[in-house]
Amino acid sequence: MNKFLTTALAGVLAVGASIAQAADDVTLQLKWVTQAQFAGYYVALDKGFYKDEDLNVTIKPGGPDVAPAQVIAGGGADVVLDWMPSALASREKGLDLVNIAQPFKHSGMMLTCRKDAGISSPADFPGKTLGVWFYGNEYPFLSWMSKLGLKTDGSEGGVKVLKQGFNVDPILQGQAACVSTMTYNEYWQIIDAGLKPEDLVVFKYEDQGVATLEDGMYVLGSNLKDPEFKDKMVRFVRASMKGWKWAEENPDAAADIVLDNDASGAQTEKHQRRMMREVAKLTAGSNGALDEADYKRTVESLMSGGSDPVITKEPVGAWTHEITDAALK
Repeated sequence: MNKFLTTALAGVLAVGASIAQAADDVTLQLKWVTQAQFAGYYVALDKGFYKDEDLNVTIKPGGPDVAPAQVIAGGGADVVLDWMPSALASREKGLDLVNIAQPFKHSGMMLTCRKDAGISSPADFPGKTLGVWFYGNEYPFLSWMSKLGLKTDGSEGGVKVLKQGFNVDPILQGQAACVSTMTYNEYWQIIDAGLKPEDLVVFKYEDQGVATLEDGMYVLGSNLKDPEFKDKMVRFVRASMKGWKWAEENPDAAADIVLDNDASGAQTEKHQRRMMREVAKLTAGSNGALDEADYKRTVESLMSGGSDPVITKEPVGAWTHEITDAALK
């Protein structure tokens, strides 16, 4: 090989190496374990949508001991998925979390009760034990109880709160009249355990007028001052929403992709495919841009807590359309 060809080949290889190293790293922290709740991100990874945007995305599963706000505050992620009540509560405590995209249009949160516990409407709640998730998930419940004028300290005329683990054992074992469930997950665990839909009464938070936004994408506000970071987020949101729309249109295939990424092996095809079909109902209608009316409804709900609201003042700078405006062009 002559000197000219050798030099040219070296140049081509150098350019190729440069291109290969050009992908920008992005770490995403999930709110919970690997499941179809997060299918859009796994689809974007599996289908190469992130790669097409020159992104090298790492998806970190969550769990009962993982608080997304703490992870991002400690530098463990570039983007976290969180429910808006938790994110705004963290923001009021000093963490500058900013919503850059909102794939979930609807809330999947419910309180599922046994009819044989004497519950047919919220008027039957007083004196009953209700299972509630904590770690930031309790805020919508507390807002609802405040709206109903019910104390949650177990005092007379109020309700007793059972700090619910991430299972439905309390309603199955008679420890609680009602438990927290999601339309796509725990409700079906109750059904699979042997109770029938006609044995239950379900209160969807949306129907009670206290629904709050779930599973939004949040970053630190300080990072949005960096043009390079903002550019990465534009590409990340664009690819992620492409993943979500693909998942909506191909729910079973999307669930299978989630299963392929479940290192724990704890998920089943039946449950994940059913979950994906339910999750698709919640992301339908969203192009990723936060609906300001939905945001205002969430804030109003969180501030309506009487003497003990979830947040005490109107947030400022808690969301931006800047990323989705650029991503959705």
